[in-house]
Amino acid sequence: MSNNYYGLAWVASTALFMQTLDATILNTALPSIAADLQESPLEMQLAVISYALTVALLIPLSGWLADRFGTLVVFRAAIVVFTLGSICCSFAGDLNSLVAFRVLQGAGGALMMPVARLSIIKSVPRHEVLSVWNMMVMAGLIGPIMGPVLGGWLVTYASWHWIFLINIPIGVVGFLLCGRYMPNLTGKIFRLDWLGFLLFGGALAGVTLGLDMIGSRAFSLLSAILILLLGFGLFGGYYYYACKVPQPLLGFSLFQYRTFSIGTQVNLILRLCGSGAPFLLPLMLQVAYGYPADVAGWMLTPIALSSILCKPLIRSWLNRFGYKKTLIAATVLLCGSIVCFGLMQPSWSLWWLLPPLVLYGCTMSLLFTATNTLTISEFSEENNSEGSTLLSVTQQVGLGLGIAFAAVVLNIYRTLLPPNAVAQAFSYTFFTVATIGILQIIVLLKLQAHDGENMSRREG
Repeated sequence: MSNNYYGLAWVASTALFMQTLDATILNTALPSIAADLQESPLEMQLAVISYALTVALLIPLSGWLADRFGTLVVFRAAIVVFTLGSICCSFAGDLNSLVAFRVLQGAGGALMMPVARLSIIKSVPRHEVLSVWNMMVMAGLIGPIMGPVLGGWLVTYASWHWIFLINIPIGVVGFLLCGRYMPNLTGKIFRLDWLGFLLFGGALAGVTLGLDMIGSRAFSLLSAILILLLGFGLFGGYYYYACKVPQPLLGFSLFQYRTFSIGTQVNLILRLCGSGAPFLLPLMLQVAYGYPADVAGWMLTPIALSSILCKPLIRSWLNRFGYKKTLIAATVLLCGSIVCFGLMQPSWSLWWLLPPLVLYGCTMSLLFTATNTLTISEFSEENNSEGSTLLSVTQQVGLGLGIAFAAVVLNIYRTLLPPNAVAQAFSYTFFTVATIGILQIIVLLKLQAHDGENMSRREG
């Protein structure tokens, strides 16, 4: 790999590392942040959700902005916005300001990885792309390992403000590297679908805010349901609009491919079922069982490590058993691991959590890889860009909704159970979230035995 491509790989890995670190470092710090902001730690989910949904909303703009202003200009602006948002988060004095600054962070995060990926695709020769991609991904995988541990250590021995301030030196390094190695590539500019952008953004905001209001005790149930219905109404309006215009923000023509339709549904359901666990676990350990933040952070490490270690085995599993059987079996095991989280008792040693944590990490890694490759298995070359964008948006929307759903269920059980039954509320929440896996299995049963065979021969 030439020096320029080596440098571009480092630029992309810096962006991926910042994003994956930020996505995992906050979970263990939420109780400490809540105490400082005088909020309940069980009602801090909007600080996590707001970032994920901002990324989902702005990802479709990344290609248009890069084509108009150039990859280097947009990437540098994204790093500046992300770093500025991180600094602002560290100075947040209440939950509302923290959520607003997380939205600013998300605006930068939404542009970093898509633009870095676009720069690699456009400038790196095909025979070098795999080397660049592997180097970028390996650096990015360090983030989920470091995030929970570093977040727990910082809030225990320093203060929660440092989980955001740590992005400053990383951002400076990325800013300097991209100026040296990233070309400022532009492309053909198409008219941006602003009406579609507003409809889709309003739908995301309405559904998410409605779910958050249902789980919060600060709003009436009627107002929460009205906001939720407004969100669903705007999404219906966007769907009708997108089917009528020639170049919508996010089109639905790709759903004519059966594996794309099934894979997208599974991607969304998987995040509703599985994304809540990394959010709930550190809260349960700290709030319900009284463990310090650094211990809670260390307990999430097996998830990331097992996720990485099982990656080389995924290809052989898919080749031997096929996508349908592998995905169904992994879904059953995933739900089993989540049920085990709910079975935890105060008298248990934390070592009893290790097997379900490892099982959760392996099954989530397998499901992510298999579902993503299955989703694009029927694509032609001209579908790759649109399909990749729609898949990325689905994943981010599912992540935000998965956390929101888990928070709503937790707060419902907190309302129904006595005030001192916090641990029991967490247990019931894990059991309820695990039942979403039944819906995922129903969708997976639509697969045929040969689906994805072309991808399992080529991809891991």
